[in-house]
Amino acid sequence: MNEMIQKVLANILTIMNNTSLSEPFYEAVLKRLVSFGYNLEEDDGWVLCFCMQKVENHIKNFCNTDSIPDGLFNAAVDRVCGEFLFTKKQTGQLDIGELDLDGAVTSIKEGDTQINFDAGSSDESRFNQLVNYLMNQGEGDLICFRKIRW
Repeated sequence: MNEMIQKVLANILTIMNNTSLSEPFYEAVLKRLVSFGYNLEEDDGWVLCFCMQKVENHIKNFCNTDSIPDGLFNAAVDRVCGEFLFTKKQTGQLDIGELDLDGAVTSIKEGDTQINFDAGSSDESRFNQLVNYLMNQGEGDLICFRKIRW
């Protein structure tokens, strides 16, 4: 694990408490962000924690569970990454040009949703499509784990 991932992970571990998320989840989120070409910064920890808690609360509330089910691990990782990248862009702290969007995806079809990244699209358009996909990842899977509230 590279040095910056370790620094951000240490920062996250000091911030996160009272959560059902684990260290392997935090590591998966950091590695997924790096796989998109995002360069982690030491002060990303707080924003990442906020995004993790937001996604965790959404999944727990939707499914009516006390923790994120194992079957939603990857969907939760992608959702956190989407929330994080969206937040960084909206606050002007992200240079989309630094991300590796060329090889990201050429076509995704999941249910009635289809995403195509063609070479003629602008970086911003491809980024927005990717973030939208990540933020909504696994929506159908959430229903599989939903419990009825009494």
